[in-house]
Amino acid sequence: MKKLRTAMIGAGFMGKVHTEAIRRLGNVEVAAIAGVSEEEARGFGAAVGIGVTTGDYRTVLSDASIDAVHICTPNVLHHPIAMAAMQAGKHVLCEKPLTVTAAQAREMVELAKKTGLANCVNHNLRYYPVVQQVRRLIENGELGEILIAQGTYSQDWLLYDTDFNWRLEAKENGPLRAMGDIGSHWMDMVQHLTGLKITALCADLAIFHATRKKPKFAVETFTGKKLSPEDYDPIAVDTDDFGAVLFRLGKRARGAFTVSQMSAGCKNRFQFEIFGTKAGAIWNQERPDELWIGQRNSPNQVLIKDGSLMDPKAAAYADLPGGHGEGYDDAHKQVFRRFYRRVADASAPEDYPTFADGLWGMQLLEKVIESSAKRAWVETA
Repeated sequence: MKKLRTAMIGAGFMGKVHTEAIRRLGNVEVAAIAGVSEEEARGFGAAVGIGVTTGDYRTVLSDASIDAVHICTPNVLHHPIAMAAMQAGKHVLCEKPLTVTAAQAREMVELAKKTGLANCVNHNLRYYPVVQQVRRLIENGELGEILIAQGTYSQDWLLYDTDFNWRLEAKENGPLRAMGDIGSHWMDMVQHLTGLKITALCADLAIFHATRKKPKFAVETFTGKKLSPEDYDPIAVDTDDFGAVLFRLGKRARGAFTVSQMSAGCKNRFQFEIFGTKAGAIWNQERPDELWIGQRNSPNQVLIKDGSLMDPKAAAYADLPGGHGEGYDDAHKQVFRRFYRRVADASAPEDYPTFADGLWGMQLLEKVIESSAKRAWVETA
């Protein structure tokens, strides 16, 4: 098998996650790193053992030996880099949310279709093994008709006004932060699992820290708590700390979810609860190998990930035997494996989230903004 060559554009937290997951595939080499500066790229390259580094992403796009790129930059750069990459003939895997506007996402979808290049938005959270088991339970009718979907995505890494990250500023991140960063995951997940579209929603967004203390130097995601008071300057905050959404799912189902980056003690608590006419299912990302199944007339169950006991379609996402945990890094690996299968063979199935999924996600996020501003329900179609 030909070894594929890819470039990492973005040298922060997600760049590290992507690089490590790609290396686990075996048939893909991370051949180059592009950072926001030559210094950042060199530092990242030295840390992960990659010698080709640059402070200008256009350098890697001009390299004919590069087959694909991963875009792990601030959100405002997703669109221009992805467009330039596809114009240069590169397959593209982009972090979520796909862009900062639906119009940008639509341009990316259209260019991807025109070029025929593999394109993926990194909704990796779909691909925990027991999450895929829930999908198959619903697909096989074991939960019955879906009536209710609810849950949260709660974190605490921005609880204090001294916590800071580039995502806090709309000029880098777009108009939504908690809702765009993690609400996009929650909405994608519930639709992926149930096969139903969010058809209407009513949203409320809140900023709890109107002013925060911005570090005088760059900090990586999740590391702001290590700074001291003399390291900051005050700035006004223009992105959401919290969001709540009521929604209609398909024709009949109803639901609600919250997102927060200020919930003390919740490190990465993505939880969904889906209830049908026969049974219910609950999953929490902080306990990724456990799945709660609820019954009306028989004892509830807690299932532990074991590929040999799962639906065969779900078991395809479990590489390790029962009792061996598979978590966040493994979910990335599963997405990347399927993306690169398509890069290597254009006839391979698109069994990963594409730019079209990212476009729909951006359309929903714009409806969240509209609803919160109007303080009213809005239709999504």
